[in-house]
Amino acid sequence: MWFLKYLYPLKYRECIIKYADEYGVDPYLVAAVIKVESNFSPEAVSPKGAMGLMQIMPDTARWAAEQMGIENLKEEKLFDPDINIRIGVWYLAGLIKEFEDIDLALAAYNGGRGNVREWIKSGIYDKDKNPDCIPFGETKRFVQKVKKAYSWYKRLYDFNQKSNR
Repeated sequence: MWFLKYLYPLKYRECIIKYADEYGVDPYLVAAVIKVESNFSPEAVSPKGAMGLMQIMPDTARWAAEQMGIENLKEEKLFDPDINIRIGVWYLAGLIKEFEDIDLALAAYNGGRGNVREWIKSGIYDKDKNPDCIPFGETKRFVQKVKKAYSWYKRLYDFNQKSNR
């Protein structure tokens, strides 16, 4: 069991639960996204410029912060776990609400909501299909990895307990 918890760490638990509750997102899903995006490294930066635990693009973060009433968000604040998780979970919640489908929400989180809208509009993807129909290889793999991590987080941790140590 310890080995699996090494492979699927859980840091920032309180922050994950706080914002998952606030925005109505499954905390196991949030943990899985963080695992896949940054492996819980708050200083992570992708080659495309996504930042922090949930790998948020600075432009997306500025837009989200404005919508959320967070004033004067500085780019370096995306390395703050609390800010990053708050914005990331808020954004993910919006995608889940918009697409009414976890796979599509995850695809939009990774590949862009505009792309997912276009896939639906053009018939490339519909809600009755599985992630194999996602046309972007990186995004397809992202969705699959998050779903795998999600299943492990549900097995390994209990978010209803005070501690999982």
